[in-house]
Amino acid sequence: MTALRSTLDITGDDFTRASAAMTEKLGELSAEFDKVLAGGGEKYVERHRKRGKMLARERIEMLIDPDTAFLELCPLAAHGSQFPVGASVVMGIGVVEGVECLIVANDPTVKGGTSNPWTLRKILRGNDIALENRLPVVSLVESGGADLPTQKEVFIPGGRMFRDLTRLSAAGIPTVALVFGNSTAGGAYVPGLSDHVVMIEKQSKVFLGGPPLVKMATGEESDDESLGGAQMHARTSGLADYYAADEQDCIRIGRRIVARLNWRKKGPGPVAPILEPRYNAEELTGIVPPDLKIPFNPREVIARIVDDSDFDEFKAEY
Repeated sequence: MTALRSTLDITGDDFTRASAAMTEKLGELSAEFDKVLAGGGEKYVERHRKRGKMLARERIEMLIDPDTAFLELCPLAAHGSQFPVGASVVMGIGVVEGVECLIVANDPTVKGGTSNPWTLRKILRGNDIALENRLPVVSLVESGGADLPTQKEVFIPGGRMFRDLTRLSAAGIPTVALVFGNSTAGGAYVPGLSDHVVMIEKQSKVFLGGPPLVKMATGEESDDESLGGAQMHARTSGLADYYAADEQDCIRIGRRIVARLNWRKKGPGPVAPILEPRYNAEELTGIVPPDLKIPFNPREVIARIVDDSDFDEFKAEY
């Protein structure tokens, strides 16, 4: 390999101006991430907690192996739109029982976890990643289905999302659904089309339409439990493969399912030791000018990213 040599002047005015501008931009980005972490806001988070439920990120934290990283994907989805940043779903890659999995968790504090057009774009991107990299998919489901005011933009990509679950299963890639609450309308299809389903006693509900809709359409009186409760699905319909006592038990069973997959990721693992770059990564803030019309040397960026700043340039004279 060929070690890159940096000519960056970290004491110059250009570097100082670029670094200040980039630091300001990073501050703005951090503020947007804070909005993502806030979910639907303090009011709805508190209401969710009063029901004795964990938040989406807490469920993910309990699901993945202790002291392992969670690589969140598309956290700023829906930024700049009329929908809350994050698109009412938390998605990323985490390690469960030593297995890298794509994890998709509905955030019920944001409009009941309903899916808007940005939610679907985000999940479809995740499904593509799972299919290409053969990652098992674990869905943490609590969703009211489609965001009805935008249903004309949701139904077609929503159909693709359900088709993706069947494509993953057909390709031999396991899909697991852990149902934490009401999963109605479009939210019912995820457990309905997953390979392994865990439901929680007196908490999980899976049906296309709830008792009020049944009453309006047929005149029949029903209740949540008999129509789509965990006990009914575990004993009568067969949708629920596992019957959990509470959220913690549901996650315990989910981890056990993944452990029993005996899954091996596609492709070889890392074959070289990790070496830090020869140049300080903190200097990355001062390389790109605030005016994007001003060119910069991308090799200065590469030198602060790649191991040992080693880089064999391809087509250097092209």
